[in-house]
Amino acid sequence: MALVLPNLQEKQMGQVITTITVTNFIDLVMAERRFIAAEEVRSVTLDSVVVHTGATLLSLPDPIISQLGLKQVGERDVETSAGIKKGRIFAGAQIIVEGREGRFDCLELPEGVSAVFLGVIPMEELGLEPDFKNRRLRVSCSTSKLH
Repeated sequence: MALVLPNLQEKQMGQVITTITVTNFIDLVMAERRFIAAEEVRSVTLDSVVVHTGATLLSLPDPIISQLGLKQVGERDVETSAGIKKGRIFAGAQIIVEGREGRFDCLELPEGVSAVFLGVIPMEELGLEPDFKNRRLRVSCSTSKLH
């Protein structure tokens, strides 16, 4: 199975941009159990996240993955505009978007790509869908999942 990395050229019209908070879930558990201080939980708020129905997973650049200390759990073939490439998969990302939260794997973006993409799997799991007309995320009519 190849994961899809979106090609954003000529796709600016109706684009949905959102803000998400990504946190290292293991850090959260460690802080809850008082193995680390709450201030040591690695987390980042990202303001210019592209909601993209052509992306499968949450996709992050390496500097953000490194900052969060996420653990690599595998590799997958990734379909890019330059062809099929290997992409590293990381686990343990907890995201909060539009007041909904869940834990997801994420894909490391190729070097030189600094954008962050919110793909269809996290959106579906969180019960969110893009509203391209109003350029925002909205709660899906077909689901009302909260994690």
